[in-house]
Amino acid sequence: MNAPGTATPLRIGLTGGIGSGKSTVAGLLVRRGAGLVDTDAIARALTLPGGAAMPAVEATFGISVVAPDGALDRARMRDLVFHDADAKRRLEAILHPMIGEECQRQARILADRPAIVFDVPLLVESGRWRSRVDRVLVVDATAATQRRRVIERSGWAPEAVDAVIAQQATRAMRRSAADAVVFNDGLTLEALGHQIEVLWRRWVPGYDGPRN
Repeated sequence: MNAPGTATPLRIGLTGGIGSGKSTVAGLLVRRGAGLVDTDAIARALTLPGGAAMPAVEATFGISVVAPDGALDRARMRDLVFHDADAKRRLEAILHPMIGEECQRQARILADRPAIVFDVPLLVESGRWRSRVDRVLVVDATAATQRRRVIERSGWAPEAVDAVIAQQATRAMRRSAADAVVFNDGLTLEALGHQIEVLWRRWVPGYDGPRN
C-alpha cells in the first residue's frame, strides 16, 4: 500500500454503477496527471478476435458465444451470465487472472505517475480490490439518471439497463466502501471538474503537473 507524499504512486480504485459517469471522472483524473488502468478495456482486449482469453472462452462455452469475426459475442454472453450464475463464475475464472496480470503490468509502466487510477466497475462486488488500492472513489448517480444515460449513449432497452443495475452492487454498498463519493447527478462538466480538482489536491498534495 502506498501513501501520498511517497515516491510511489497513490493507488486509487475508481468505481460506480453503469451510467454513473465513471469514465468521465477517470478522464478528469488523467488530465491532472494520473495514470489509468481500465479493467473494462483490458477485458475487451482479451476477448477481441485473437484475444488471449478466446481459446478458453470457446472451450468452456462453445462456439455459440463466439461472433463470426472470432471475438466474444458480448450480447450473447451478457444474456447467458445474467441467467446462469455458474456461467458467470466460469467466465470470471477465465478473465480475472488475465485481467489481474495485465493490471500489474500496466501499473509498473505507470510507476512514475503521482497516482494510478484503477477503473474497476465491479470493485465492491469483487471483494478483492479494496486491499489492492489506497483509496476508493465512488461515482454515484440515481438509478433514473443511470438509465437515461445508458439509453442515450447505447440505445439499450430500459429493461436491459435495469437488469444490469440489479446485478451490480447497490448504491448504498458502494458508498459504504468509499473513501470519497462524487454525486454526479445534474452536475455540469465544469462543476464535476471542480469536485475532482478539490479531491486531487487533497489526495495528491504538492503535485501540479500539466492539465492535458
